Amino acid sequence: MSRDNDAPVGVFDSGVGGLSVLGEIRSLLPSESLLYVADCGHIPYGEKTPEFIRQRCVIIAEFFRTRGAKALVLACNTATVAGVADLRERYPEWPIVGMEPAVKPAAAATRTGVVGVLATTGTLQSAKFAALLDRFATDIQVVTQPCPGLVELIETGDLTSPLIRQLLHSYVEPLLEAGCDTIILGCTHYPFLKPLLREMIPASITLIDTGGAVARQLQRLLGQRDMLASGPPQPTQFWTSGDPDNFRNILPVLLEASDSVRSFAS
Repeated sequence: MSRDNDAPVGVFDSGVGGLSVLGEIRSLLPSESLLYVADCGHIPYGEKTPEFIRQRCVIIAEFFRTRGAKALVLACNTATVAGVADLRERYPEWPIVGMEPAVKPAAAATRTGVVGVLATTGTLQSAKFAALLDRFATDIQVVTQPCPGLVELIETGDLTSPLIRQLLHSYVEPLLEAGCDTIILGCTHYPFLKPLLREMIPASITLIDTGGAVARQLQRLLGQRDMLASGPPQPTQFWTSGDPDNFRNILPVLLEASDSVRSFAS
């Protein structure tokens, strides 16, 4: 087996949200070794300029390349919107997978023709999201709901407190009142709120996120290049540009405990 097949896959997000995508990649591709950077020192990306986010994307991509990563996953909708085109231009030979809100599968899933989207303000205002609506949502009604504050609470590991319940309920209620039978989780942080969401919405409502689709796209790209690993994988390595102790504390809540959390100083 070539060295490329054994090489790790780099995954990054502005914070801990991309851990939901990391979990999906692990489930589908258990032989792959994974590296993860949480750019918590610059969260939330949604309040930063596209140029700043592009700079962060390049810095983190270069870090992964020095670590020998064979592919890159942008496990962040905001980073994808701002930076994925630039990264693909810079590294045309490198398999790169981005995120996008799951408008197409939601349009296929809805029975009432009304789809809700929970997302960050930056994602909802992006040209890429508008293009997705133009392409896949011409025959359905899409009700968008920006969710300021949710990402910051999830970053603390707060998935069940009265505060996050109240905030999430205030965002979900307009979607229910509009008759949505399908809700898109348009941020990688939001899948961690599925148990809480399920308490708030009827069982008939479909929740859709894109972590599984990202894992399948990564599998396709690596397979096309004959770069799939056969394992066994190396333990996942984690870095954060925020406080490593904070990240180390939240990891068991969202994914697993790990001693491999280091400071990302760039």
